[in-house]
Amino acid sequence: MKRKRFTEEQIIGILKQAEAGSNPEICRKNGTTEQTFYRWRSKYGGMQISDAKRLKELETENRKLEQLLAEAHLDNAALKEVLSNNW
Repeated sequence: MKRKRFTEEQIIGILKQAEAGSNPEICRKNGTTEQTFYRWRSKYGGMQISDAKRLKELETENRKLEQLLAEAHLDNAALKEVLSNNW
């Protein structure tokens, strides 16, 4: 069975619907489990759509910075090895 992926905007919309109705009905309607619903609520609860977009931008920026740091550590280790072999 193909997994259905929801965007942050859709998730926040589902959580807003759940505030007015019951959780099992909302989960059944959207084809998700209650466990998924509670996980979404813990991550996105109380957020607006603009907050979710900013969170996604920050996660992307963080991933890029972590990659740059890892590359810098590799370069540093390579330079140390080259210098230690020359002495």
